[in-house]
Amino acid sequence: MLHFDFSSLLDAWPILAAGAWITLKVTLVAIACGIALGTVLAVCAVSRSRVLQSGAQAYITLFRSIPLVMLLLWFFLVVPQVLKAVFDLSPSVDIRLVSAMVAYSMLEAAFFAEIIRAGILGLSAGQFQAARSLGMTTPQAFRYIILPQAFRAMLPIMLTQCIVIFQDTSLVYVIALGDFFSNAVRIGERDGNVVQMLLFAGFVYWVVCAALSALVKLLQQRLRRA
Repeated sequence: MLHFDFSSLLDAWPILAAGAWITLKVTLVAIACGIALGTVLAVCAVSRSRVLQSGAQAYITLFRSIPLVMLLLWFFLVVPQVLKAVFDLSPSVDIRLVSAMVAYSMLEAAFFAEIIRAGILGLSAGQFQAARSLGMTTPQAFRYIILPQAFRAMLPIMLTQCIVIFQDTSLVYVIALGDFFSNAVRIGERDGNVVQMLLFAGFVYWVVCAALSALVKLLQQRLRRA
């Protein structure tokens, strides 16, 4: 019969909290950078320039076709060398953390780009024509008319993608980064209670994802009423 030793959880709390902080940092950076770069890619994908369209589509197709674990390993091997050569980073910088942030940001940019592009294409052509009739340039039309409406329409899907990012951060164990999940496994292996720590980690992920999913549903209901 499985026995839960809650005292071991209390003793391991500082290590788990440190791992949770790393998980949160990777998640937030991936979301912020992914949305920023994804917005640029989405605008390029719907532009009239074939060069911009082709470049954006090539980026999206490339990063959506590479398994995340493989991408993490590639960036872990490549990014440190590039960063050290360009920025002359000190040894105190956690290269594994930076590599994970870069990998997740570039990957999620491809997914956010497709989401935002769908939001843009879902708008009527009259929106852009109305902006042009008001004397707006193309960048102004996207900034003040097109993108705000696209973000509003796609907000629930974007929040769902944020939940997926949070879940996927557990894969940083492949580059030995001490996130919440990795630290929970290491503590379990050290104390001989791996099953207990895995169940606890799974419970924490479930609580966070369930709360965020409930928030998404609430937001969808409010958007329908608006």
